Amino acid sequence: MSTGDFLNLHPSELKFQFELKKQSSCSMQLTNKTDQYIAFKLKTTNPKRYSVRPNAGIVLPRSVCNVTVTMQAPKEAPPNMQSKDKFLLQAVVAPDGATNKDITVEMFNKEDKKVVEEFKLRVVYIPANPPSPVPEESEEGSSPRAEDGSHNSSWPEVATRSVEPNEKLSAESRSLILKLTDEKVAALKQTQKLEQELELLRKEAMKGRSGGYSILFLVLIGIIGFVVGYLIKQT
Repeated sequence: MSTGDFLNLHPSELKFQFELKKQSSCSMQLTNKTDQYIAFKLKTTNPKRYSVRPNAGIVLPRSVCNVTVTMQAPKEAPPNMQSKDKFLLQAVVAPDGATNKDITVEMFNKEDKKVVEEFKLRVVYIPANPPSPVPEESEEGSSPRAEDGSHNSSWPEVATRSVEPNEKLSAESRSLILKLTDEKVAALKQTQKLEQELELLRKEAMKGRSGGYSILFLVLIGIIGFVVGYLIKQT
């Protein structure tokens, strides 16, 4: 804010969102801090680039007047986005009851010890789409790493050694597995022995001449076959 004897001016510089081929506007507020009528007039070093509404007017006692400044669509950007344009706001005491129609150029002449208050405002360009910061590690496929060691506290390391299956088992579980394995081997051996005996019984049954003798052998063969089948299912 700029403060004078007649007016308070806010803001103290004109900021425009700069975008090629697009108009931009900003506003400022003139506050009359006196009990008198204050006339104002706004000038610029580059009148073809800007339009001001109103560019001159009366600010009533203890009241506020808003002024809008519009920058025409720029065709190219200035070097380093720096503007050399400036504005000058002049303010003088006007007769009581004065209106915008009563404003003349002579009112702002610094003659006859007339007090003319002046505010100089510079123009500032603000990029409409500022470039976003690029992270240091932006390459595809790169994995984040901490150079100062702070990364390790947030991301715990993953174990690289695989755990063997046997390490997951307790001693009791391993003992039970070994016992069951031994029982399975013994059952297979017993099954093979019974199958051999069954085959011998079948051969003897074929040699038998009497029916009773053959029936007895057939019954034994059936019993042994049932036991063999049961053992096979258990293994």
